[in-house]
Amino acid sequence: MKRLRMTLGAALAALVLLAVGYLGGRHASHPAGLSAAARGSARPVKKVQYWYDPMVPLQHFDHPGFSPMGMRMVPKFADHGTAGAVVRIDPRTVDNLGVRTAIVARRVLARDLRVPATLSWDLRAARTVSARADGIVQRLDVRAPFTVVRAGQPLAELLAPAWNSAVDEYKALRHAHSPAALALRAAARARLRVLGLTESDIRAAVHSRGAVFTVTLRAPRAGIVATVEVREGQRVNAGQTLMTLNGLATVWVEADLPQAEVAGVIAGTPVTAMVDAEPGRVFHGRVEQLLPQVDAVSRTQRARIVLDNPARRLAPGMFATVTLHPAVGTAVPVVPDESLIATGNAARIIVTDGAGHFRAVAVQVGRSAGGYTAILHGLQGGERIVVSGQFLIDSEANLSGALGRL
Repeated sequence: MKRLRMTLGAALAALVLLAVGYLGGRHASHPAGLSAAARGSARPVKKVQYWYDPMVPLQHFDHPGFSPMGMRMVPKFADHGTAGAVVRIDPRTVDNLGVRTAIVARRVLARDLRVPATLSWDLRAARTVSARADGIVQRLDVRAPFTVVRAGQPLAELLAPAWNSAVDEYKALRHAHSPAALALRAAARARLRVLGLTESDIRAAVHSRGAVFTVTLRAPRAGIVATVEVREGQRVNAGQTLMTLNGLATVWVEADLPQAEVAGVIAGTPVTAMVDAEPGRVFHGRVEQLLPQVDAVSRTQRARIVLDNPARRLAPGMFATVTLHPAVGTAVPVVPDESLIATGNAARIIVTDGAGHFRAVAVQVGRSAGGYTAILHGLQGGERIVVSGQFLIDSEANLSGALGRL
């Protein structure tokens, strides 16, 4: 009997312990579940790094309140702008910062290229008057440079012993009839031509009665005598330059083009020019050649332009302003120059959705014209971009962290 009572007591104690453990575990698990739910629904608390005045974003304070300028300071949070490449700024703050935006348009940039230039002789029209044999300058008909001459006009008269001997030989054979004599006469005539005598000079030599024969050198074309390199009585050698002639029907224009602007400029590109000596008058020409050399100092490439000069009003040495009209290209996205953020070899654009969200886009830029720059890669057109205030956005939204992850 006593053993039965002890067994019942032990069983009752075990039941009590089980009940206490169950209730205690239930009571402990309920608060834990509540705290987990509370943790799941609670929002993390942002840590304030500093306070600053939106008008002077680079000046930081360690307490809230008003800035020395009287503006209420706003907090800068530690996790602000670090969630990804897209950051958000309150639209009211954006308005206060005076940020301007624009829509990226697709169009063809103006291709007109306006540069200063200098006029020079058209060397393709240059001619040289030289001595074909040793001789002496008997008379100069043109004594000063920059004398205007017409084609065939006498320039100088030369006396050459070689000419006289060749003329005498030809005259001695003029009545020959045998085949051998006729062959010698033909050889003598050919010698006169090699010495520089024209057909008219040979006819004059045959009918000349004097013992000394002189040859008159004439202008091979109409133009201007650019240089006179001999004087009367001077002895000259065969091949020596006596005078040089240049034409004025066309002139060359030497224009230095920026290396970044030469794309599309080819031979035949139309050109218009204006000179100070002829205000309001436009001269038309074309690019003859883009010289295959880039100046290492100015980073420019020279274009040789030919201008028509029908009235002979243009002269070498004049300064001109030329406008090149390259062929029209294709439409590409273009952005204002001030919207670009240049960082060494790279460039970025700040794109916004208009609701306070901003993101940085790496772009590849093309040429610039008229205050706009072409975008080759990175934009398609139609995006809204930030035109001014990029540095304020960078300070406000810690945009530099987002840009570094691109």
